[in-house]
Amino acid sequence: MLGASGAVLATGAVAATASGASSGARGAAAATPADVRAFDQYVKDQGFSGSLLLVHRGRPVLARSYGRANDAALNGPDTLFAMASVTKLFTATAIAQLVQAKKVSYRGTLGTYVSGFPASIADTVTVHHLLTHTSGFGDPFKWPGFEEASASWTSADQVMNGWTDFIRRSSLEFQPGAGFAYSNAGYHMLGEIVAKASGKSYYDYIREHVFRPAGMTSTDFYTTPQWHTDPRMAHPYAVEPSGDYVDAIDRRGFIGTPAGDAFSTCADMARFARALQGSTLLDPVFTGITLSGKVPLGPPPGSPPVDPPPVDFQCYGPMTTLVNNQWVTGHSGGAPGTSTDFQMYPDRDWVSVILSNRDYGNGGTPPPWPKKARDLITA
Repeated sequence: MLGASGAVLATGAVAATASGASSGARGAAAATPADVRAFDQYVKDQGFSGSLLLVHRGRPVLARSYGRANDAALNGPDTLFAMASVTKLFTATAIAQLVQAKKVSYRGTLGTYVSGFPASIADTVTVHHLLTHTSGFGDPFKWPGFEEASASWTSADQVMNGWTDFIRRSSLEFQPGAGFAYSNAGYHMLGEIVAKASGKSYYDYIREHVFRPAGMTSTDFYTTPQWHTDPRMAHPYAVEPSGDYVDAIDRRGFIGTPAGDAFSTCADMARFARALQGSTLLDPVFTGITLSGKVPLGPPPGSPPVDPPPVDFQCYGPMTTLVNNQWVTGHSGGAPGTSTDFQMYPDRDWVSVILSNRDYGNGGTPPPWPKKARDLITA
């Protein structure tokens, strides 16, 4: 068992080779205990606050917690972290389940499932567009009045209905399929489709069909009052211009949405990876559909060229990147006081989960430890 800031380390060289690895992946590599210890020390030296877990072939190679969860407790292996946008993976999985059950179609239009949109949106935006951030919907957090309105919502129904009402009143930034723009609004509407197609609330569907079958016994959508009082839950500490960290719970919504802020632990996220890749949550063909690239991604127009250029794709939920001829598939998340990263390495059978209750004030630039973990695993 881990203490609040203890570690589980590999006791021998860890062969980073998996059966079924792609032909481009190197046939053998090893992350030695020294490599893992160096990564552990690097994360500690960088002032990381949170928990992380590296898993190879279903076994923990490094499990470590650092810093405080809140005034009452240190971060530990059972600490619950707000997942921010990693939550989108649960929503995408639910959509894939409903497509598999023939209750939803990837080509189905938004208006097939949700009413109240003008025909120019209802008849043109598809489930595929919503999943791949190509719908043209924007980000409610940037819309006038949204922050003030969302601060007044005090129930799950108010949160879901409030988001949807704002989105109904919005306009598309581009024609569906004509561009790519990361969209919290799009993923919220996927949650509405889950509710309408299943006949359950979004939250109940995810609990019953994603969290429970994956064995994610601690993962749930918790409310702000629970966040304030439950010592298991890591408070989000946002950095101020002064460099001080302040508790940012009250900058977040009453409850998470299909676009963000379910709560989970490192161990539960590793269970999610196993259930998703092992076809517990989806039939193998729909697992493949969900985790394969759909839309090629690249730097914004006008950005300086990168040599070699990255090979990145948006999947149906995750993003996937080719690193050293190996696929790295997952999602990251960020919000005031939160920085999260979850990645699956199918070619070598690794999973990395890095959950932090600080935002590090780096202006949207990802913190360095996810890349360090990726470099360790893909070397």
